[in-house]
Amino acid sequence: MQVEQGKFYFIKDEFFEFIKDKELCQNKESGNKRPCFYCFNDKKYENLIWFIPISSKLEKYERIYKKKMKRTKIVDTIAFGYVEGEKKAFLIQNMFPTTEQYVIQKYVKQNRDVIVNEKFNKELQTKANKVLNLVKKGYNKIVFPDIISIKNQLLKS
Repeated sequence: MQVEQGKFYFIKDEFFEFIKDKELCQNKESGNKRPCFYCFNDKKYENLIWFIPISSKLEKYERIYKKKMKRTKIVDTIAFGYVEGEKKAFLIQNMFPTTEQYVIQKYVKQNRDVIVNEKFNKELQTKANKVLNLVKKGYNKIVFPDIISIKNQLLKS
């Protein structure tokens, strides 16, 4: 499957069984595909794709966002945007890398790809890359999964 940057996908259960990171947003409701993930390409490794889970629990994540804003004035770990006309929380703090072999299918609705608008697409990728760069510099507590370890496992396999 050819994974396209800026689109939404579902991840196979085998990925979560292989990685075994308790902080990953696991697939839920056996048989139903949840959550879906927004994706973007890794800048260095061609075969790695980064996935950001989205959530409809707006009150929860708006509360967390406001709390972080009071403390730090800038929050790049959570972003809010519209998917199919509904506001969603994009959980950069829960992003992770994987490869195409663990992607099960693209999220489509009425035979068309689900996407975000171009302005938000750029904002989301900018924030995610900023967070990735901070993690690479040792600020690994700003994301929940151990993304460096996950990346290394994937590169070795």
